[in-house]
Amino acid sequence: MNSYNINKGVGRTVEFKGLKAQYLFIFAGGLLGTLIFVMILYMAGVNSYICLFLEAGGASLIVWQTFSLNRKYGEHGLMKIAANKRHPGYIICRKPVHRYLKFTPKQNAV
Repeated sequence: MNSYNINKGVGRTVEFKGLKAQYLFIFAGGLLGTLIFVMILYMAGVNSYICLFLEAGGASLIVWQTFSLNRKYGEHGLMKIAANKRHPGYIICRKPVHRYLKFTPKQNAV
């Protein structure tokens, strides 16, 4: 009889060093963005120490903010916040009340 290993991670969310789901994309995109920004500055002729300082500061800021968002809102928190922003604050009804209460008799078919 054959023996197969079962993948225990099926159905779970992707996790890396405590970061879950959409926070991984924010983390990777932020670090890539700071790297490209510093490359552009370096090619423009900015001092290499300033570029190094900006890269270290930007990368540490992104790491800190991403982990704090992950800790504060959890796995699905950012999606919940985005969905909550799309809900209306209140519903506006401009029809007068008597238009909702108007009775129309049924027509009898012959």
